[in-house]
Amino acid sequence: MQCSKILLLGVTVAAHATADVGLLQQCKSITDPKARLACYDNLDQAGAAAKPPEVRAEAIEKSNAEPRTLPSTDINQSASSALGDQWELDQKKGTFALRTYKTNYFLPISYSDNRNQHPSSSASTGQQIPLAPGVDAVNDAEAKFQLSFKVKALESVFSDRADFWLAYTQKSYWQVYNSDYSAPFRETNYEPEGILSIRTDLDLGIMKWRFLNLGLAHQSNGRSNPLSRSWNRVYADFGFEKDNFSLEVRPWYRFKEQDGTDDNPDLLDFMGHGDVTARYRFTSGQELSVLMRQNFRTGHGAVQLDWTYPLTGNLKVYGQVFSGYGDNLLDYNIRQNVIGFGIAISP
Repeated sequence: MQCSKILLLGVTVAAHATADVGLLQQCKSITDPKARLACYDNLDQAGAAAKPPEVRAEAIEKSNAEPRTLPSTDINQSASSALGDQWELDQKKGTFALRTYKTNYFLPISYSDNRNQHPSSSASTGQQIPLAPGVDAVNDAEAKFQLSFKVKALESVFSDRADFWLAYTQKSYWQVYNSDYSAPFRETNYEPEGILSIRTDLDLGIMKWRFLNLGLAHQSNGRSNPLSRSWNRVYADFGFEKDNFSLEVRPWYRFKEQDGTDDNPDLLDFMGHGDVTARYRFTSGQELSVLMRQNFRTGHGAVQLDWTYPLTGNLKVYGQVFSGYGDNLLDYNIRQNVIGFGIAISP
């Protein structure tokens, strides 16, 4: 009789061990971290139920005394990445969902110390043209706003590292305080883009090279001559990141136009051949960025400082300071200092 009990106990233990191994393999095969943890918990509870009461009590007491930390569902969740969030480098969120591209803002006040009263370009042989029929005076103070969004058209183009985006940016300058001339829109720039975003993730020591964006952009103000301004370019945007600091270096090449059809043949003399943007995100939620561009041959360039401070949700206080050439296409050859203040909406 005693031998039979021992044999029965051995068979039971072996059966439990075999079942535990099978369940353990099932738990390991679960890809979702939370579901996998729940599977291990159930397996542990099932094993504990088969143990003597005094052993179960000791295990429960030990488990309560040791806090358990849930595993992260993403290796990149421990530190938010501005560039990773912007271009979905760390996780895929699907196609054709509207995303923010550049900052969306409204500045009810934007003041310039040298507002462009009579726009001209080298193509118009120095001829100064009024802003609009009957408008011979432009206010130094105006409103300014920008709308910018992008959608991912193709995901994992030739590997899971590459996505293709379509983007659009519209920036408008509104003479809202110019009541003498019915508050006209002084200038609007339209810029559609196609962007191939490639995740690089190369550790360079001092910084990490996060992405290479290859873009094709057309920008114009949609006006007829002699106020028409436009250009087409390709660019390579190199994005680097270190903690809360990011750096983007973006050289570009402008496509040449046929003689006699270029509205602004000297545009690059003022806009340069690329720009650099440095950005820092504070723990308080504030963000400070500096954009710089320079044509070293002509000595013309520009600097723009942007600052945001969170108010509530996606609403932020927004300030902008610009100094140099090319605040917009109509003013590409006008040097001015501009300061604006308003709100921004961004995630």
